[in-house]
Amino acid sequence: MFGTICKGLGLLVLGALVYLPLQGATEAAGTNVGFIAVGGKSLVPYGWVDFCQRYKGECDGKPTEAADVNLTPETMKIIRQVNSWVNTNIKPKSDMEHWGVVDQWDYPTDGFGDCEDYALLKRRLLIDEGMPRQALLMTIVKDEHGEGHAILTVKTNKGEFILDNLASEVKPWTQVPYRFVKRQSQTDQNTWVDIGEPTSAPLVVSR
Repeated sequence: MFGTICKGLGLLVLGALVYLPLQGATEAAGTNVGFIAVGGKSLVPYGWVDFCQRYKGECDGKPTEAADVNLTPETMKIIRQVNSWVNTNIKPKSDMEHWGVVDQWDYPTDGFGDCEDYALLKRRLLIDEGMPRQALLMTIVKDEHGEGHAILTVKTNKGEFILDNLASEVKPWTQVPYRFVKRQSQTDQNTWVDIGEPTSAPLVVSR
């Protein structure tokens, strides 16, 4: 149901990210895992619009050319480490508990957040690692129960991978149990596009 909190442990201190070695993180990136078919423009989630009002510098910028992450063993290692660190160091708390509102997208600077907050932080950290913003896409899905959920899609030259606060592993998009709904456009982060067959978008993402 909406309002279910995201899973995670620990405490966030921004600026104090320490990368720890992950087992298997240096293995070859693997073969092409395929790409998500996107459609036309979709409604921009209210949470993103509100986030941009509070973090104007994060959402500024003109449309630009699409760019993918060049997937190498080193870039995959960084992606896995960021996913693991955020999942481990953020404690779950629903927006209603945290902010007193149904849905608010924010950076979990106090160490607490729900799914979109995890995804926003992973996006920010990967940008700070030099990966192109155009390849780090906030994405809305429906889970196995039809409930709204937010994840981060990393588009690489070898396919698309999902960073999810509900999963410890970084997985190809074909290996997650979700119905993809919409995500940011690669060419304009303030434009969102439909994914796959049309479906009603969840009103709130809070897992």
